[in-house]
Amino acid sequence: MTERRAILSGSTFEEQIGYARAVVDGDWVHVSGTTGFDYTAMTISDDVVEQAEQCLRNIGAALAEAGCGFADVVRVRYLLPDRADFEPCWPVLRRCFGEVRPAATMLECGLADPRMKIEIEVYARRPAGD
Repeated sequence: MTERRAILSGSTFEEQIGYARAVVDGDWVHVSGTTGFDYTAMTISDDVVEQAEQCLRNIGAALAEAGCGFADVVRVRYLLPDRADFEPCWPVLRRCFGEVRPAATMLECGLADPRMKIEIEVYARRPAGD
């Protein structure tokens, strides 16, 4: 039987809405859309680049708990209310994905909270034997 396990970050949103930060399903790790909230303090920066950095810290923690990392990401989606905010984030994103080169999509759309300036979702495949 394939392993299916939920990974929780402690975000109050997970409890209020009813979802997990990530789900491990066999070799696959599905990380929910992740915003720039520091989930331990439930605070968020006003700066989109700082939010992108926090998104990646949150995603990195979920991937690590799932037994993988950014090198295992095969798909990334970027969601931003203002597409002009995307390019300033590129250096931060490149640090995690520049060598990995996952398939990627950027969408301009509204997010759940007006303080959120970027949301990132990833899919990863765990290394064989993990």
